[in-house]
Amino acid sequence: MKALVKVTLKTGVLDPQGKAIHQALNSLGFDGIDQVRQGKLIEIELGETDEDTAQAQVEKMCEKLLANMVIENYAIELEQT
Repeated sequence: MKALVKVTLKTGVLDPQGKAIHQALNSLGFDGIDQVRQGKLIEIELGETDEDTAQAQVEKMCEKLLANMVIENYAIELEQT
């Protein structure tokens, strides 16, 4: 099973990388962009076959290491491989 973990900054948290990307896109001629928020995507190959167990494992991973729970949110998508 594969887990895709999308980690993003919580609303209201400053995003300097997103701001830099926004400015770079504007300088390249891409107009009409209101805001850019930058995040990260983490792919994890799991040996687990039970979806509920895999979900619980990945949630623990996010809370302990993959996401800073003070300033970040995460979303998990599981795929059978």
